[in-house]
Amino acid sequence: MTVQTIPIDIPEKLLPVLTSTARYIVVIGGRGSAKSESVSRIVIMKCQQEGSDLLCGREYQNSIDESVHKLNCEIIEKLEMPGSYVTEKKIDFASGGHVRYKGFARNSAAVKSAQSFKRSWVEEAQDTSADTLKDLLPTIRAFGSQLLFTANPQASNDPFSLRFIIPFKAHLDRHGIYEDDLHLIIVMNWRDNPWFPPSLEAERQWDLKNKSRAEYDHIWEGAFNDTVENSIIPAEWFDAAVDAHLKLGWKPRGAKSVIFDPSDSGDAKGLVAKHGNVILEAEEKTDGDVNDACDWATDKAIEIGADYFVWDGDGLGVSLRRQVKESFEGTKIDWIMFKGSEGPERPEEIYQPDATVDRRQARKNKDTFLNRRAQKYWSLRDRFQAVYRAVEKGEYVDPNEQISISSGIKCLRQLRSEVCRIPKKSNGRGLIQIMRKDEMKNQLKIASPNLADSVMMGETDPPVIQQKQQEDALYIPNMNRL
Repeated sequence: MTVQTIPIDIPEKLLPVLTSTARYIVVIGGRGSAKSESVSRIVIMKCQQEGSDLLCGREYQNSIDESVHKLNCEIIEKLEMPGSYVTEKKIDFASGGHVRYKGFARNSAAVKSAQSFKRSWVEEAQDTSADTLKDLLPTIRAFGSQLLFTANPQASNDPFSLRFIIPFKAHLDRHGIYEDDLHLIIVMNWRDNPWFPPSLEAERQWDLKNKSRAEYDHIWEGAFNDTVENSIIPAEWFDAAVDAHLKLGWKPRGAKSVIFDPSDSGDAKGLVAKHGNVILEAEEKTDGDVNDACDWATDKAIEIGADYFVWDGDGLGVSLRRQVKESFEGTKIDWIMFKGSEGPERPEEIYQPDATVDRRQARKNKDTFLNRRAQKYWSLRDRFQAVYRAVEKGEYVDPNEQISISSGIKCLRQLRSEVCRIPKKSNGRGLIQIMRKDEMKNQLKIASPNLADSVMMGETDPPVIQQKQQEDALYIPNMNRL
């Protein structure tokens, strides 16, 4: 029989779903993105035109009212789809296709009996259990079959996130879409919906002003609903820093620097370029070895005419000294090998001296920070807090104490994610300590924060100050004259 073609309207970002042959199609994002209605339009249209069968499931479904049946029926009505037969619990098409609904929790047989379906669509997929995924993924196996998932992500370590988001997160943060022979994963948020309604815009604006940034990002931006205990830099502070020099009318001043994190094997290499306290660029390199990445970073320093080049000398970076030195021969660029494991810089100086504080009771840097990494992350925290006070509270703060981040940075979203998920760690000694990269990865499922570490290393003292510190340390006063 001839099936009448029905045009459907979907956001442009979801057009790849129409033609993709990937087995797993995943659409994730926050409220108001039109992801569920758009996927419903696509799968219903394919059922009607191809005569294919569709299983609509979710982890928790005690009745048909908890399914997407109502949404599917509304789509059929909107499209005036011919050859469709709708009842209270199912949909059939004259072409031979049909739509059925199942809940998966506590009913593994519901999954295992789905092998005849060409497509499945799991709504609220963030709730899908490990057992359901284990049963469902191999069960839908007809020729050309596809499994579609729509979700607003929950925790980064839940079964759905671990299978369909975490392995591809760095790519998704950079590009908003990931595709290979097996997967098509698309991030959809309110700004990707051309029909985003004014009523939701009003609600979004209210949430932006009244909810915590973490809660807002989860609801509207599809961010993980993770809570990182003792995170040192809130998202609100980071957002205030974006283009802060333009908002407040001050210009970049001072030295130009390129800061490079060689990273560990398997992780992306990070690079940050800054002018004074304005971050102008943040980039990653995902291919090549540590030496290739070092050439990439030193070339960048030469290209922008940097005054200083800083790189992480702990771990793999310790082997790069000769390569860095040779790269900058004949140039004006000074270089610093940063070692976060060493003691704080200026150990005898008082941390944040204040005229109102009795200096005899004030704590020195060596009594405040466990190591240099903690000291520099806390310095970065102070800058973000300062710019937040200036931008959001209208206070006067010396621009030299602030930080500004260009909105043109390619990896801005990833940089924000990393900077705002750096946790403080207790050590029982009363010293400020930052959780190590391996602890973040193993305990919190947070990938190596190489861009954030690059920004942090930019807080290091320039060579002229470091040289003076070394000279002061070598001078031993004549105790008999004191």
